[in-house]
Amino acid sequence: MRTISSSTIVATVLLATDSQSFSPSSTISSRTSISSNINFSSTTNSIQSSSTISRSLSPNDEDLELTRKIIMDHIKKVGTDDEGVEIDEDTLPSHNKNPDDYPQNDLMIRAALGRSDVERTPTWLFRQAGRHLPEYTEYKQKTGRSFLDMLSYPEDVAECTMQPIRRYNVDAAILFSDILVIAEALNIEVTMPGGVGILVPCPLVGPADMKDRLPAKETLNSDFVKDKLGHVMTSVRLIREQMRKEDISIPLIGFSAAPWTLLFYMVGGSSKKNQHIGMEWLHSHTDASKELLDMLTTVVIEYMSQQVENGAHMLQLFEAMGMMIEEKEFYEFAMPCLEKIATELKSKYPDVPLMVFSRGASFANEELSKLGYDVVTIDGSVDRATARDVVGGRTGLQGNYDPAELIEANGKTTETVRETVKALLEALGPQRLIANLGEGLGGKESPELVNAFVEAVHDESEKIIG
Repeated sequence: MRTISSSTIVATVLLATDSQSFSPSSTISSRTSISSNINFSSTTNSIQSSSTISRSLSPNDEDLELTRKIIMDHIKKVGTDDEGVEIDEDTLPSHNKNPDDYPQNDLMIRAALGRSDVERTPTWLFRQAGRHLPEYTEYKQKTGRSFLDMLSYPEDVAECTMQPIRRYNVDAAILFSDILVIAEALNIEVTMPGGVGILVPCPLVGPADMKDRLPAKETLNSDFVKDKLGHVMTSVRLIREQMRKEDISIPLIGFSAAPWTLLFYMVGGSSKKNQHIGMEWLHSHTDASKELLDMLTTVVIEYMSQQVENGAHMLQLFEAMGMMIEEKEFYEFAMPCLEKIATELKSKYPDVPLMVFSRGASFANEELSKLGYDVVTIDGSVDRATARDVVGGRTGLQGNYDPAELIEANGKTTETVRETVKALLEALGPQRLIANLGEGLGGKESPELVNAFVEAVHDESEKIIG
C-alpha cells in the first residue's frame, strides 16, 4: 500500500515557517492510503513530545515544532522503494522490512490478509503459465527440453513464470514448477511421458521399501532442502530479478503439494491408475503412512520457508488429490499435516499470506478455515451461496470460476466471460476474494478469453465496490 511522500510533507512544513499557518489536514491529499496513520492531533505521544519543546517559543512556533517532530517520527518508520515511493513500515512483512522487496501492486496481499479493503478484486489463474500460451509452446520447442527437464534450469523457470504476467494484467505471478519436486528430492523418480499425466514408475511398495529408499528423517532439514531443491530457490531469485528488470511489481507466489497428495503419488504412481493404493496404504501400513506423512510435512514446511526467504511474497499449498481420500481418513491422516504446516509457517511468517486448496475435498473447508490459513480455495463443486458461511469470516476465499468458460470451442465469447465473472463477484462479493479458477487451466483455453476474464474481474469488481 503506497503512501504520500514524507519529503513532500516536510517541504510543506518548512515552507510554512514564515506564515506560521501550516494546516496538515488541508495540505495532505485524502486519497493517500497511509496518510491517515499520521496523527497530527494532540495524542498522548504528541503531548509528551511537546514537553521537549523550548518554553521560549511562541505558541505558533511550538505548533510548528511539534508538527515537525510528529512528521520526522513518521519518516523514521517509512521505507522508500527503488522508485522513491514510500511504504509504511507497518505494511511491510515482519520477516523483511526492505521496501524494495514489497510489490507496488499489493492487491493480492491485502485481499488475502483481510486487513484492509481493496479497490478492486485481485486475480490470477491456476496454471496461468504453460500449455495454453503459444509463447510457452514456442519456447519449449526452442529449448528442446520437456516440462520436467525445464524445471532444473532456472532460466527456463523464470521465462515460463514471466510469460503470463507479460501477457495478462494478473495481480500475481506463480513459480513455474511441479507438485512432485519434493518426491524427486526424496529419491522418487518422476516422469511425464505425455498424454498420461505425471507418473512415478517405481512407487513405494511397502514400509521396508520406504526405509530402504527414502532419506532418514533426521536428515530432512534446511540443508537437505538447499541441497536437493536449491535450483528452485535459484529460480525464485531469478524470477524476482527479472520482474524488477521488466518493471512488473506484483507478488510472487511460491507453492508446494501437501503431504497426502505427495504420498498418493509416491505409493500409487499415477493419478489415473492404481487410485486405490493410497487409501490401502493408510489402512494396511498405518504407522508407516503416518511416518511418511510426518516426513513430508517437515520437508514441505522447510521448502516453503526457503521460498519465502528467497523472495516469494505469498504461499499456496495444494492438496491436489483431495478427491482420492475419504472424509474420515482425511481428518485422521491429512488434516494434522495441514494444521502443522499452517501453524509453523504462520508462526515464522505472520505477514506472508498462506493459501490452501483441498481440491475435491470441500467438506474440509470449514475446518481448514480454523487452522490459521489466510485463504481457503473453493473448487467448482462448492455452492457460492454458502461458501462465505462455511469459512465464517475466518479466512478469505479464492476460486471458483469454471475454466470451461474460457474455451472457444464450448461456444464461449468475451461477452459470456464477462457475464459469468459478474455472477461470480455478485455471489461471493468483491472483498476478501481472490478471483481464480475451480481447477487449473488445461491447455485448450483461449488466451483472448483468459484476458477477458482478468479484465472483467477488475472492471466489474470496481463497479461493485464503487
